[in-house]
Amino acid sequence: MSGCLRRCRQGATLAAAFGAAVAMGAATGAWGQGSAEVAGAQSRPAVVDRSESQVARGDERPALLAGASPRAADGVDGADGAVEPWGATVTGTGEASGLRGLEGLELTAEEARALIAASGDEWAAYYDPERFESFESSLEGHYTGVGLWVRPDDGGRTVRIDGVRPGGPAARAGVVEGDRLLAVDGVPVSGLASTEVVALLRGGSADSGAGSAVALRLAGADGAEREVRLVRELLSNGDVAVDRLSGGVTRIAVETFSSGVAAQVREAMQQAGRDAEEAADAAVGHGGVVLDLRGNSGGLVSEAVATASVFLDGGVVALYDGPNGLEELRAEPGGDARTPLVVLVDGATRSAGELVAAALQDRGRAVVVGSTTFGKGTVQEPSTLADGSVVERTVGEYFGPQGRRVDGVGVRPDLPVEPGEPAEVAERQALTVLAGLAPAG
Repeated sequence: MSGCLRRCRQGATLAAAFGAAVAMGAATGAWGQGSAEVAGAQSRPAVVDRSESQVARGDERPALLAGASPRAADGVDGADGAVEPWGATVTGTGEASGLRGLEGLELTAEEARALIAASGDEWAAYYDPERFESFESSLEGHYTGVGLWVRPDDGGRTVRIDGVRPGGPAARAGVVEGDRLLAVDGVPVSGLASTEVVALLRGGSADSGAGSAVALRLAGADGAEREVRLVRELLSNGDVAVDRLSGGVTRIAVETFSSGVAAQVREAMQQAGRDAEEAADAAVGHGGVVLDLRGNSGGLVSEAVATASVFLDGGVVALYDGPNGLEELRAEPGGDARTPLVVLVDGATRSAGELVAAALQDRGRAVVVGSTTFGKGTVQEPSTLADGSVVERTVGEYFGPQGRRVDGVGVRPDLPVEPGEPAEVAERQALTVLAGLAPAG
């Protein structure tokens, strides 16, 4: 589907077994006619990104170093795509399916990382069994972490704190957005892939779960360095929050697309409809819905498609260019295609969040307000090695319903808001738009 006729990204969002989602959607009819099954799909939930609630939504939004140059590795000829001694193939192009034949191979962690480095696939990642299990559990609505979002900066030379979960361990210790992360438990993070930074922050071994300590070396805006000691906690994603804004507007904020999110969004829309009926009886009026995807780190493809279905009466949600060629991901019929809708986005909206925003924008269903999104439109799929560890590799890309590329470009809002503006600015713009969309009388 995470280009243009091959677009929707990973997500870290959430990297994942995207093929399984396509197969599941086709088998169940959830995506309608025209969704073909992907051959060899694995029976894992598809995710377009593992960000802190996924790889770390709430802990360390993983974003691999964009444009990272492949490193040479012993026994690897990344230039011509030779077959490696271990039986895996590396194309060296960084394009879809750059790493093949990994399932069930006996590889050490060093060998797996060498293959990834030689592949040029910037979103490929290696997870030991414990860390992969931890990341998978985050898709079920909870994760162990310290409540941070991080991202590479300065061309990968530094790691920036991109968000702090209110009330989390990091927030209580005084960590603030804009701080620079220098080291985790004494391990320098400069030059590390974001998935490695995430793994350090989250832990993953038996002795680094909830209740374990972790030391962070940080630099503030003034350059002064400090060390803070945190205790990891089991945190809930809190993926969907609903509140009422002025003018009878319902805001539905979605943090990540973990399991069950679409059902929560559907219930919120149904409640908004009931509120609208009550408001009409009271002659108050109902101002529509704001779908707030700011900071959304991605998640399960199936949940993203199902969430888009809440606002669409069937039709195409995204185009996916993967191993079987170009395929359509379709919405279920019967969604609410009438209630006035604004989608809020920002530079931290990525992956599955971008899939939903692009779908609703391309279909003319919503006005998108905010700043240009992250631009991650590739999709990853996990391959399990003989020892239970996992290598995730890029297998495709998603695009908007009209074939618009998202990867490397992002979703551009209909009504831009300058990055860095207070959140209230975009919210006021959304209310203004909805006031103009509300039916007369």
